[in-house]
Amino acid sequence: MNTQSLQDSFFKLRSNRAFELFVVAVIIFSALVIGAKTYDIPPQVLTLIAWLDTGITLFFLVEISIRFLGEPNKKDFFKNPWNLFDSLIVIVSLIPIEDSEMALIGRLIRIFRVLRMVSIIPELRMLLNSLIKALPQLGYVILLMFIIFYIYAAIGASFFASINENLWGDISIAMLTLFRVMTFEDWTDVMYETMAVYPFSWIFYLTFIFLTTFAFLNMVIGIVVNVMESEHAQEEKERAIAEGELTLEDLSQQINELKQMLKDKNG
Repeated sequence: MNTQSLQDSFFKLRSNRAFELFVVAVIIFSALVIGAKTYDIPPQVLTLIAWLDTGITLFFLVEISIRFLGEPNKKDFFKNPWNLFDSLIVIVSLIPIEDSEMALIGRLIRIFRVLRMVSIIPELRMLLNSLIKALPQLGYVILLMFIIFYIYAAIGASFFASINENLWGDISIAMLTLFRVMTFEDWTDVMYETMAVYPFSWIFYLTFIFLTTFAFLNMVIGIVVNVMESEHAQEEKERAIAEGELTLEDLSQQINELKQMLKDKNG
């Protein structure tokens, strides 16, 4: 078997749906093994888990090797950030540091192996990429939310500090209290305490909850959904181009060009 046919075999294997599902199953099993270590279990079971962990690490080494060998252009493999992440996780997992001072780092690396689920499943990759691309737009939403928090915290510290110093003593503590209100963590207790002195203080809490929890949450969801739709449309366009298909946008553009040509000819 020559090198090209071997590479084609590895490419078909790494693109095989059954192989991808098997890798996902191993990642899930790896997560279960990590979770099992957190329980008080007999030494014999710990030994078995250690052997299973070693086997999982070796499987990931084989899997990343198959993906690398199946890449037509080896340089393109390292241009993908997810491939770099997977390779780093696998390489660090191979370092025997269990009985050293870096044992904690070794455990953390094995925990992060669960993140490889994102690199394996395309839908998760698209979701994470959409969240990352939405960050610039979300930054302005977060800034606006901080302004709202600051204004309400200043109002709360000015009016409610005499009622409860622990909740409204200064603006920083007041912002923490407002975060508690926004997450609905016993926020009614905070409201009823101030209503005993200021009966209409419920307006303060309800308007704050409406602005932060409802309005801003919908804004964040809307931004993320729009970015995901754009990502999905771009992915479909790239797939159509790769397969030699024409998208509706391409057809519309060609029709407009033909109309313009006919118009120029008749003119």
